[in-house]
Amino acid sequence: MKVAILATVVGVVLVAGVVVAVTFGTASPAHSASALATQVPSTAPAIPTAQPTQRPSPSPTPPAPLQVMSISPASGASGVNGTSAVTVTFSAPLAPTSPLPTFSPAISGTWHAGSGSTMVFTPTTPVEPTTEVTLNVPGGSSGVRSDKGGRLAKSVSASFETADWSTLRLEQVLAQLGYLPLSWAPDGSSPAATDYAGQISAAYAYSAPAGKFTWQAGYPSELTSQWHAGQPGLILAGALRAFQADHGLEMTGEISSALWQDILAALAKGEDNPHGYSFAVGNKASPETLTVWHEGKEVFHGLTNSGISVSPTVDGTFPVYLRYRNQVMKGTNPDGSKYADPVEFVSYFNGGDAVHSYYRPSYGFPQSLGCLELPLASAQKVWPYLTYGTLVTVIG
Repeated sequence: MKVAILATVVGVVLVAGVVVAVTFGTASPAHSASALATQVPSTAPAIPTAQPTQRPSPSPTPPAPLQVMSISPASGASGVNGTSAVTVTFSAPLAPTSPLPTFSPAISGTWHAGSGSTMVFTPTTPVEPTTEVTLNVPGGSSGVRSDKGGRLAKSVSASFETADWSTLRLEQVLAQLGYLPLSWAPDGSSPAATDYAGQISAAYAYSAPAGKFTWQAGYPSELTSQWHAGQPGLILAGALRAFQADHGLEMTGEISSALWQDILAALAKGEDNPHGYSFAVGNKASPETLTVWHEGKEVFHGLTNSGISVSPTVDGTFPVYLRYRNQVMKGTNPDGSKYADPVEFVSYFNGGDAVHSYYRPSYGFPQSLGCLELPLASAQKVWPYLTYGTLVTVIG
């Protein structure tokens, strides 16, 4: 008979962190599996899994600050046409709801976007001549801002001055009023605007309407050679003095907004020059003479006396600035003695030089201390023509 020998093997198994003793022998596989099952925990501990790292979101980039790159007209500019547009160029386009630059004094007009980052202001009414305008671009928290939200750090301002009235337009109006030795007529229909506001609105202050000047026939070259349309000159200065004298204004011979209003008011009312236009020439060639023209016609020609060599009558053209029906002229003779001479029909044209009466045994050569002396009858005839602003030219 055979004797079965049971061989027993004892093993140690580590399962899921638990030490399990397993006995291997002749037992059936089913028994062995059942024993193993009773030794292993029904639930094993969870194995940790890696989680993704959470990174903070990046902060948004702040918008670039807005800057003013240029302004036109530039600050400090003068002689600016009051009808011209004003442009401001920024470093970026403005937001549609951004506040806009402002003007002082206020100007009627509109802002609109130009090319690129430029804003353009177009006046609807021209700015008056000789007006100082300040443009202010607001900055800070309530100032202009770009389409990206960038703001102008601080306000920016620029000032400029508009041009003076058009000299050509001034001459046109004075010619219409009879204060020049020329007439003027517009091309086509007459300009409708005659009052101050109308002239501004029509932009005549900066750009005169087209038209034609025509000389009154008969004036000498001593006068016609001094005329240059659209340019300041003695003919214009004399006309302004004449107008100012006729309207009780200070005779400055200079234009201003107030004087323009007076001139245009006279044009609207038809207040023409009540004296007409006169011109005089004192010729020191021997024999010395004085000739006077009025409205293009010669109204006087006669002998006169000019200044002696130590006190000559100065050559040039001068407007009459002071008149007396009679006067006692006082002064110092070349030898140091004093004089006090009664004279009549006096018209001063250059400092102490005047056209006036003075008795001399003869006339036609230098005898005065700078004045143009005339016999009494001649002085009386001439005096009504030598009104304020009348030009006196001395030649020879």
